[in-house]
Amino acid sequence: MLDRSSLGKTSSPTLNEVERGAIRRFAESLGDGNPVYFDADYARASGLPNVVAPPTFPLSFHTGSDLREALGVPLRSLINAECVFEYERPICAGDRLLVTSKVAEVSERPGATGKVEVAVLEDEGRDEEGRLVYRMKRTLVVRGTRENG
Repeated sequence: MLDRSSLGKTSSPTLNEVERGAIRRFAESLGDGNPVYFDADYARASGLPNVVAPPTFPLSFHTGSDLREALGVPLRSLINAECVFEYERPICAGDRLLVTSKVAEVSERPGATGKVEVAVLEDEGRDEEGRLVYRMKRTLVVRGTRENG
């Protein structure tokens, strides 16, 4: 069972430095050859300050403390059901982002085989001046939780 006392817990801000090589490896792992992920000259010609990170890149960021552990179930029991990203601007090589994560929801929802336990984590990345760069909302489902009866 999810630990409902984790609701509202927020991690301390953790610095994540966005490196060009990390962007390249992430894009390669996705099989996405868009030159804005690899070629700084191409990115600048497209109006960007540097190579940009693919939209799902924040999944690779560290948030200081893994709030998934605070939920009180083994990490192998958590399934990432959905991720939603909102951007104020693209994430670029050279960015230094302070990332926090918060347990925004711990609940039960109806599922195909009965009730399922759900946790929602909300991450936020800000630049060193405190300006919001992105928000990410991750919905996690506990595998194997079923309503008996």
